[in-house]
Amino acid sequence: MSQFLTAALYKFVTLPDFVVLKAPLLACCEANHVKGTILLAEEGINGTISGLPANINAVLAYLRSDPRLSDLVHKESYAYKLPFYRMKVRLKKEIVTMGVPEVKPSEMAGEYVKPEDWNALISDPDVILVDTRNDYEVAIGTFKGAINPKTTNFRELPTWVKNTPEIRQKPKVAMFCTGGIRCEKSTAYLRSEGFEQVYHLQGGILKYLETIPKEESLWEGECFVFDERVSVDHDLKPGTFQMCRACRHPLGTEDLASEFYELGVSCPHCYDKKTEEEKKAYAERQRQVELAERRQQMHIGAKFETK
Repeated sequence: MSQFLTAALYKFVTLPDFVVLKAPLLACCEANHVKGTILLAEEGINGTISGLPANINAVLAYLRSDPRLSDLVHKESYAYKLPFYRMKVRLKKEIVTMGVPEVKPSEMAGEYVKPEDWNALISDPDVILVDTRNDYEVAIGTFKGAINPKTTNFRELPTWVKNTPEIRQKPKVAMFCTGGIRCEKSTAYLRSEGFEQVYHLQGGILKYLETIPKEESLWEGECFVFDERVSVDHDLKPGTFQMCRACRHPLGTEDLASEFYELGVSCPHCYDKKTEEEKKAYAERQRQVELAERRQQMHIGAKFETK
């Protein structure tokens, strides 16, 4: 079976014409049978796409033909089935939503640290290490010694920073996220708040796992990804977690064995947060999924998509 290439990409760059970029980009993706989601905003581009390697490379070449995106960097991983089932190009106010419009990562971001230099930085006793991802992402894997802000969405991070004086107790702050985009914006925010020595992992966790041998790695666990793979291991192969279709929380072995887990309907993280009406709707959706599977059809409505 053919392996499908997944490319995660982003760049903070001023795109005042982002609205008119949408249609030709979508046409290029569709012509190359590429699936996934790409976000466009005045502050840049962010997306994850998947398809046959030659087709992904064609889309990347198209993007880089724009001089403003000529140095666009992407991270690669492979799977034996497409992790996406639609192609969408969406227009947004921000390519990653923090809700602090005055923060401009293209001008204010902290210092990039290459994966090869990351271990030395985060082993420095003068460094505070912060995981900028959401709590359910941190729960399945993070760097040794990292602080978990326990946020449920990225908008909460500025409030956490303001309410956490401990992160000012050391002279340096290092931040990281899945692909680099959130930590780049986070470091820009920290600099706007007066932090001087701020660093972030270039290319994010995915680039680190791609670059650093497992025996030298300071990463612990698996890395959550926003597609059907749910998580990837240190070799960037699909991990061991499944997805709750009701709340999108990653589920491990213990979660799947819980009395509160019902396939497609609920899990230990959401069973008491969903109404009976919602659970009935989820149960009907799951019934339709199983019916489609028996008919060897694809029930796209049940598939997980990137945020």
